[in-house]
Amino acid sequence: MSDLVTGDAVVLGLQPARLPSRALATAIDLAVLLISFLLLSIGLAVVTASIDAAAQAALGVAVFLLVLVGGPVAVETLSNGRSLGKVACGLRVVRDDGGPIRFRHALVRGAMGLVELLGTFGVVACVSSLVSARGRRLGDVFAGTLVVRERVPAGRATVVPPPPPWLVGRFTQLDLSTVPDGLWLAVRQYLTRMHQLDAAVGWSIAERLAADLVACTGTPVPQGVPAAAYLAAVVNERQTRDVRRVGASTGHGAHPYPLMYGIAGGGPRPEAAARPGGTPAPAAPHGPVAPTAPTAPTGHAGHSAPAGSSGPAGPSGTAPSGAPDSSGFAPPV
Repeated sequence: MSDLVTGDAVVLGLQPARLPSRALATAIDLAVLLISFLLLSIGLAVVTASIDAAAQAALGVAVFLLVLVGGPVAVETLSNGRSLGKVACGLRVVRDDGGPIRFRHALVRGAMGLVELLGTFGVVACVSSLVSARGRRLGDVFAGTLVVRERVPAGRATVVPPPPPWLVGRFTQLDLSTVPDGLWLAVRQYLTRMHQLDAAVGWSIAERLAADLVACTGTPVPQGVPAAAYLAAVVNERQTRDVRRVGASTGHGAHPYPLMYGIAGGGPRPEAAARPGGTPAPAAPHGPVAPTAPTAPTGHAGHSAPAGSSGPAGPSGTAPSGAPDSSGFAPPV
């Protein structure tokens, strides 16, 4: 994997493309370009047969530059770094920071490619790619780009870590209607990547996001609550409300804190705490229930609470009974 690091100190999991795959992609692109150039040259020769030789030579040079330089530049700009050969080989051109390339990056790559690939028959490009630790040719070095592989094994999906148990249910009265979607997305991205951040950088990002949430909700962060834990608790509260809303629309009761235990309906299951944000448990069977005294759920996977039950919940600000000792949330030190 590449050791690229963004401005937020996030290590990018990019796998640079090596010489064999890049050479195959370049060969496909050059074949397409040369065929296009030959067809256009034949067409121009037929159309401009009546003009003088100097004008034909000028048109030939213009077509050469338009096809062999302008073509790759236009394709990479419009497709965000994916030419026909790169699509066939599963490659993409990105910036050094992992972002999509722009016109200036494609223009520098195309201009240098004219010298590296056509002027020296690819010798300079091969040598520079072999010498570079990330397989970059001179065009990539001058343009600040990198060719990476897109067809890599999919990694395990990251989930938002649950908040500490003592913060679950503490923000039930918080008004979250004014928080924009962009801020929610930024908070979720921080929580899923906070263990990849430098400690100082992660702390500053958490403080800034917490301040933005406070500005939207109008409620300050409780004293003594770390910013990362506060963000996780607020996100958990929003997810809990979403699950309750869905449960109310379908007619099924929802657990007070379903995101904490990875369930949607039914009593708390300690074994589900190890997988926060897991798949919802099956809904309890419908039917009449005998008017007996309420009892605590058994907590076994083979038993579910009666339909419509919401499971035991502790007092406000505490986790429900049966909650595990470890919360699974470890804010950066």
